[in-house]
Amino acid sequence: MRFTETPIPGAWVIDPEPHRDERGWFARTFDAGEFRVRGLDPSVVQESVSHNARAGTLRGLHYQAPPHEEAKLVRCTRGAVFDVIVDLREDSSTRGRWFSAELSPESGRMVYVPEGFAHGFQTLVDGTDLHYRMNREYAPAHARGVRFDDPELAIGWPEGQRIVSERDRELPLLARAA
Repeated sequence: MRFTETPIPGAWVIDPEPHRDERGWFARTFDAGEFRVRGLDPSVVQESVSHNARAGTLRGLHYQAPPHEEAKLVRCTRGAVFDVIVDLREDSSTRGRWFSAELSPESGRMVYVPEGFAHGFQTLVDGTDLHYRMNREYAPAHARGVRFDDPELAIGWPEGQRIVSERDRELPLLARAA
């Protein structure tokens, strides 16, 4: 596995290093020791999947408020997404900065989303699935979000039709996020 820290400290892109032969390939997608070496929390207490029927589906930007912040390891298992993370840490010099990566099964690329970050994505093709590993259980009372189209963030989402839930359209701007 190849770990590349993003321009936002604490967030990482992780690329598998497949071993190929005539049968196909094999690659590690998780190794707790490799996470620990980089100071990342390798614990997994919950896994979730997201199925998205149509291209242009946008989910996010979601996070959990203290004391239930969660770190996530996000991987696309079918289709393709424009994946976005936003630093929401109060004491961070990169608060409000975002980073994006395209995820697909072909690349195998994953994003490690640290605690204190919001996460969202827009699907690039129909029938896109994401797999999440989280270090904390979902706490509905602490579920929060920031609007995907917040002008302060100015995220460069892909052009075209977007399918956004009413709940996500009504999320607060970063300046009002709790």
